[in-house]
Amino acid sequence: MEIGKSEFEIRLARIREELEKRGLDALMVYGDEYRKENLRYVCNFWPIFERGACFISRDKVIFAGAPEGEKYAREMCVWEDIRNVREFACVSVPEEIDYPLAEFSSFRAILSEIMGSGKRLGVAGFFDMSGFITKRLTDAHPGIELIDGAGILNDLRLIKTPAEIACLRRAGALACTAYREFMKYAVPGNSELHAVGAAEGAARTAGAEAINFTVCGTGRRADTVIGRPTEKIIEEGDMVMCAIAVQYAGYVSTVEYPFVAGAPREDQKRFLGALFEAANEQRKFLSDGVRACEMVKAVKAVFARHALSEYDVYPPMHGIGLAEAESPYPDAESDYFLRSGMCVNSDISLFGHVAGSNRIEEGFVITENGPESLTPLIRELVAKGI
Repeated sequence: MEIGKSEFEIRLARIREELEKRGLDALMVYGDEYRKENLRYVCNFWPIFERGACFISRDKVIFAGAPEGEKYAREMCVWEDIRNVREFACVSVPEEIDYPLAEFSSFRAILSEIMGSGKRLGVAGFFDMSGFITKRLTDAHPGIELIDGAGILNDLRLIKTPAEIACLRRAGALACTAYREFMKYAVPGNSELHAVGAAEGAARTAGAEAINFTVCGTGRRADTVIGRPTEKIIEEGDMVMCAIAVQYAGYVSTVEYPFVAGAPREDQKRFLGALFEAANEQRKFLSDGVRACEMVKAVKAVFARHALSEYDVYPPMHGIGLAEAESPYPDAESDYFLRSGMCVNSDISLFGHVAGSNRIEEGFVITENGPESLTPLIRELVAKGI
């Protein structure tokens, strides 16, 4: 369940078609540890505290990274031409680090090879780069024009291939493994960190490549929306809010199921019931050809019926893939259609209510016949309800 080189070659061919259509001489795909997804999409490299970029022209591909990660890049990257540039070395250290065994190229040399006499360089990740790197690029190739090229990859990544769906399905299964363990340990007397540690360990042991994040808050801390777990002890009657994002072969699945530690009160039951009702209503709209805004409006209508609209903090769904949240990310005004092959995560949320705060996150692949679950444990629990 990994992405083979043949799929990367198909991606490369489609990117080159877009370069031709858009009148670009080349595309630079930037990435770092925080914004890794586009870089992983084009070359399979996943940076660790350094930076990297893949330069793509109509006849060349060059990966540029930094010395400490060079062997790691050669292990992961599907392309063979790998260089080091000083600008991509350790992102968090102010000193200039000496690498006596490293061989360095430069932006000047790479841009000369990749662009020739061309001047129009598309950049995917333009707004993720520092001004320092942007200036070095413009100084390295006189007359160069840097053009936001993110749309090229956004469009290509929107519809998932069977291999990508398989990776997301595996990530979803691992996330469910983590959540099952979390629920086992998220009980009165244990700390938030104890429960989260058990969950993350279970996912890693089962084969997760990484845990992108774990959001957790219990009791009054459930209203933190994206709070991190602490040493707080879980108490009887605490609302438990926890989202776990698990990565497999680059692809990320996030799961979250709202529950109460111990016996829920009646107001908590009503609150959770509204979340479950909204999640089950949403599924009716996750089909090819459905207008995205109609799904959003349907979820909001459930909250309105329960007089909970003021606690609805953001749109109820987003795309998933190499990023935990990516397109599509519809709101009540989104006039585009959902399409087969889109992979999405529900994000059914209510925060700030007196009964508690929480959300539901489960993954789906959209088909002509409706949604297929990527996270079956969460689907089973949500369908069952209180």
